Amino acid sequence: MAMRICLTGQSDFVNLLVFAVLGESQLASVGASFEKRSRVYKRIMMEIKPFKAVRFDAKHVGDVSACVSPPYDVINDKQQNQLYEKSDYNIVRIILGKKEASDDEDNNQYTRAAGYLKKWLAEGALKQDSQEAIYGYVQDFQAGGKAYRRFSFIALAKLEQFGDIVRPHEKTMDAPIVDRLNLNRATGAKFGLVFMLYEDKKQVAETVIEKAMKQQPQIDFTDEQGVRHQLFSITGEEDTKAIAEMMQDKKCVIADGHHRYTTALKYKQENDNPAAAFQMLAFSNTAHEGLVVLATHRLVDNLPDFDFEKFLGELKSDFEITEFHFDSEKDKADAKEKMLLQMKKEHRQGRNGFGIYGGNGNFYVAALKDRSAMDSVAAQMSEAWLSLDVSVLHKLILEKLLKIGEKELASKSNLEYVKDTQGAVDYSIAKVDSGEKQAAFFTNPERIEQIHKVADAGEVMPQKSTYFYPKVFTGLTINKL
Repeated sequence: MAMRICLTGQSDFVNLLVFAVLGESQLASVGASFEKRSRVYKRIMMEIKPFKAVRFDAKHVGDVSACVSPPYDVINDKQQNQLYEKSDYNIVRIILGKKEASDDEDNNQYTRAAGYLKKWLAEGALKQDSQEAIYGYVQDFQAGGKAYRRFSFIALAKLEQFGDIVRPHEKTMDAPIVDRLNLNRATGAKFGLVFMLYEDKKQVAETVIEKAMKQQPQIDFTDEQGVRHQLFSITGEEDTKAIAEMMQDKKCVIADGHHRYTTALKYKQENDNPAAAFQMLAFSNTAHEGLVVLATHRLVDNLPDFDFEKFLGELKSDFEITEFHFDSEKDKADAKEKMLLQMKKEHRQGRNGFGIYGGNGNFYVAALKDRSAMDSVAAQMSEAWLSLDVSVLHKLILEKLLKIGEKELASKSNLEYVKDTQGAVDYSIAKVDSGEKQAAFFTNPERIEQIHKVADAGEVMPQKSTYFYPKVFTGLTINKL
């Protein structure tokens, strides 16, 4: 029996030498330990591979840029209509189709999505690439007056339960998961990209993508926000292998698409198709300067008997309040800028600070006096989580003072989230001035290292804590199972 014991991956000669030194019992112990370590190593590997994407064919649809869209979860009713009008082949008809009064189990937005997909494939509007590829996705954009270029690569990744390999950083809600699961079941395809972060200081993927950029892009367009999107096919075995091998030991954090990834895990459990074990992801390197995180502001409404002045008084127990008064529109613009500058100052100094506007002739900055105030409302959480601006905002202000808890957040009855793109602050102020909203809370963006620390602690941030800009578009690549 002893001669049949073999350390995985070793030659017969090596095993005989080990046997001679250790003997049978010790060899069995070492062999079991080696095999255990091998299994652990395999579990921490991120497995990715190229695939044959289904893409819009310009020969049939004309302008491909008219067929793609932002992710489904950032499209409002107005944008949905605009995307419908852009092209009869716009992907919004599949990922966020319009509901109709006559919808039932047999005819609804999901069955119509499946119908569009089948029709477009039959017509040739959508065609599958003939060769497997990893797709280089390059986005050029402006943020804060500075030009950036973000590199991502799109590939299939083996689905992993949340743990060492893949970690979330934000909370998910049940309703979006049910919605995306219905779409998966109806179409048997994956449309939206999960945006995943990894760290590679050697920048292997960026080197490969820059090489691919010498070719003609598959897609090249500029969206309404001035972001240029380019897609390049990477088909060379050496290049795809270099990216796949680089990713093997990477631990990843979901930046955007938590609901899509969670849906994919559920879909995998109920589907026998081996292809369901893989998800289409866009990977971006945190070691590259093109990764930009913006803030997400909060607008509150529908609070019964809300008194802004009373709220300010209650706020002073935990926060230092700085007031910026104005008497005219010019003064208002100056006061707003002073508020934003003070917020940034608090952020640089490592303090939790928020801008506040309630339409009473003042802007305010509230800075947390003592971090220990969080211990009474979230003592079980890690220091990484407790130090987040959004954690302080949600626990000490929204939940403690305004009574907007988990139930209210799930029902979406009291909060509107506003991404900090151009005009976001002015939009929020106007909403309060018009009476549509009761108050606005402005936040600083969380830092990449904070996101990693919270994920490393096995925790998730409050919903809509981060806004990775720009969004990765839907419809550039489709994975038909």
